[in-house]
Parts: sequence; structure tokens; C-alpha cells
Amino acid sequence: MKTRLFLIPALLFSLFLIACEGDYRPGSIGGHSEIIVVMDSSMVGSETADALRNTLGFPILTMPRPEPRFDLIFRDLRTNQDLETIQRHKNVVVVSPIDDDTNVGTFMRSLLSENVRQSVREGRSFKYTQHDVWSRDQFLMILSAPSDEELAERILRNERELVSQLHGVELERWKRYVYRRAEQVDLSKEILADHGWTFRIQHDYRVGIDTLNFLSLRRYLADNDRWIWVWWEDDVDFDEIDRDWITEKREKLNREYIRGGSDDKFVRTEFREPYEQRFMTINDMQAYESRGQWTMENDLMGGPFVNYTMYDAENRRLYMMEYGQFAPRWDQRRFIYQFEAMARTFISDPEAKISSDDT
Repeated sequence: MKTRLFLIPALLFSLFLIACEGDYRPGSIGGHSEIIVVMDSSMVGSETADALRNTLGFPILTMPRPEPRFDLIFRDLRTNQDLETIQRHKNVVVVSPIDDDTNVGTFMRSLLSENVRQSVREGRSFKYTQHDVWSRDQFLMILSAPSDEELAERILRNERELVSQLHGVELERWKRYVYRRAEQVDLSKEILADHGWTFRIQHDYRVGIDTLNFLSLRRYLADNDRWIWVWWEDDVDFDEIDRDWITEKREKLNREYIRGGSDDKFVRTEFREPYEQRFMTINDMQAYESRGQWTMENDLMGGPFVNYTMYDAENRRLYMMEYGQFAPRWDQRRFIYQFEAMARTFISDPEAKISSDDT
């Protein structure tokens, strides 16, 4: 016989908090990119569980050692201690068929209104999200459908939406983490004045190359070398930019500027490994994202890279912003996510550029 839990509906809990002066909820816990999947233990081998593993938990193949997009921790709901753990975690995904007769099913239905439950039964919807239900800085996602098979199918069909929403929440957390110690505000202002663009720069990156339309930053440690470069060009027609053009331009810039200890050593893309490109937007700019692995020509070095090719339509200016890393001893997902968070602070403002005549 299943143990029944004393469950407080989220709506009543939220109203109680609003009635109080201030927010006395505890801060959420859990590692970056870690998700508690609340699912009855009988479903851990189900089609729905496999669908979650093949979407949220799918490995990032553009890294030398693939890591999952998110670390999934499956947890049943048997005791009040289980409930307390779930209510404290940063990322919580509650998954169950809508009328499942389990603790998880009962818990999930307590979080949804009758109108919403009926909408799920009729197949009109399957996903609901909410922030800060039980703890601060918390993200809750509820996934449901009439059956295991239908729920798995909906998860697979909506993979990009599910991954993007959770990834966006995580990048906001990474942004706070990256700048928690300090950031180089003066350097950001200097780059804006010199070149008409900038972004928030982590505390220990140092300027390397700085030319009329190329600038590199490097955060060097012996076992974790990271670099960011930005190239830009004015009066560009974005309709003429495609994936092949981006690939060729990246190769040319890396060969010219990101070099090894001799003339015959330079960074290039390792096309024998997975290489992905997709269209997106960053800070209201049209952009292409390119991901893959780089290798050093005539050397044994290599690692992951992420490139954003962004277009400022108002000023007809094209940017390339690329991150590369050499850290063979480290898991690299978290460092890539840190760069993605920084890239989303990028701004284009050519009018802010101060000419030499103005200084």
C-alpha cells in the first residue's frame, strides 16, 4: 500500500507568503545544471523516463568528453523528507500521467487547477512552469499527459522548447555566478569607447590582441586555458551570411590570430568530430551559433569552442564572438555555460565609440 503524504497546494503556499512581510522562503539548493526529476519509481524504466534521458539528459557531443545537458536525478515521493528535499531544489521537474494513482500523481494534481487538469486529459497541453514556488531562485516544470506513451511523445516532440527554457534559467544563474567575485567594469567601458561594443568581462581575463576590428581576451591557467575573441565589420548585408561563410571566416580568423608557438601551429576546426550550427537571437540580434571542437595544427592540443555570429541590423554591423578552451584534466560543460552567460551580456553601440579626436 502506498504512503500518502500531507501536501499543501502550491497556490495556498504562495498566498501565505504574499501575505507575509517580505520573502522568508529559503534559498534553493543543488548544483548547476542539476535537475530533480520527481517520478514514481515504477516509471524509471518507462518510455517517459527514456524520453527525458534523450532530451534533457542527452550528451553534448561537441565536447571532447561528452557530458549531459543536465544531470538528471530521479526521485520518488515516499516521505515528507522527500517532499522537503524536492521543495528546496533549484530545478524540479514533476512528471506523471495526469490520473496516475501514485504519490507523484497525487502531488502533481495538487499543483494544478481543475481546468488545467482537464486540459491535459484532453491533450490540449502538457507543460506548466513556475518560478520560486517553495524556495527562492527555483524553477518548477510540470509535464503530464493522459498516458506514459503520450507523455514520452510530447517530450520528444518538444525537445528544443524544453531544453531552451531550462537552459535559459540556468544561464541567468551562471551569470550571477560568473560575476560574483568581481568584474572588469573599467575594461568593458574602455572596449566600448574604443570599438563601439562591449560585454561584461569576468574578473581575470586579460587583453591579448587589440586591432582595428579584432580583439582577444585570455584567461590563462596551466591546466585550464580559456580565450574569447571578437571580430567585427561594418556595412554588412546579413542576407549574404550563411553557415558556409561563417565556417570559412572562422577558419581564416583562427589561423591568423589564434596560434601556437610557431608559424605552422594554429587553431582550426576538427571536422571529424560533431560540428553543429543553428539560428537564434541574442539580445534582439539575429545570430548563428556554431559549436564543435578545435585542434591545433601540427600539435596534439584540442578542446571545445562556441561561436556566435551576431548581426546589429540597425547599424549594419556584423560580429563574431568565439570561446575556446584547452583543459584536458577538467570537465568542460560548466566553463562553456559560463561563456554563454557572458555572451548574453554583449551589446552593440557604435555611437559610443570615442575617436582619437575626442580624447
